[in-house]
Amino acid sequence: MSGFTVRWLGSQPDTCQRVYFANHTSHLDAVVLWSCLPNDLRQLTRPVAAQDYWGGSRFRRFLAKSFNAILIDRKQIKVHQSPVELMLREIGDVYSLIVFPEGSRAADGEMGEFKSGLYYLAKKRPDLELIPVYMDNLNRILPRGEFMLVPLLSSITIGSPIYLEAGEPKTEFLNRASRAVKVLKER
Repeated sequence: MSGFTVRWLGSQPDTCQRVYFANHTSHLDAVVLWSCLPNDLRQLTRPVAAQDYWGGSRFRRFLAKSFNAILIDRKQIKVHQSPVELMLREIGDVYSLIVFPEGSRAADGEMGEFKSGLYYLAKKRPDLELIPVYMDNLNRILPRGEFMLVPLLSSITIGSPIYLEAGEPKTEFLNRASRAVKVLKER
């Protein structure tokens, strides 16, 4: 679907449990980030995706199943269980996650404010490495509202792990996590 380059800065591919968290600009983000991982990591990594989009057609359901996505029904959030509880149940002690803390794609290509899910993942599972990822150019490969891919290259930069500090307030942690992604844009 897209050509890409991958740079690991401050971390290396590892099968330990992680949460890869990235900026979100395209419906391609989860697929491309999952695809750029080495095969042994792909087998152990599950993207989190919106049920309303990825369950919307036979082709999208096929794709979501092929990359073992955890589909979140945004209409049912908090009715049965929180998305964080669902994600933690789905990964158990084996799988890693790919999440997009902004929640939805940025319309202008700029990062939006991070929602609290990443904080609660870190709080409930402090053993998980939180790996920031910056993805560049995917919004131009599949622009919002388009169906045809534009043949361009993208780049994925994977940074050093961060962790929730003892007693760190939610807002400070989310701001620090957001900065960890933004810093990768400049590197």
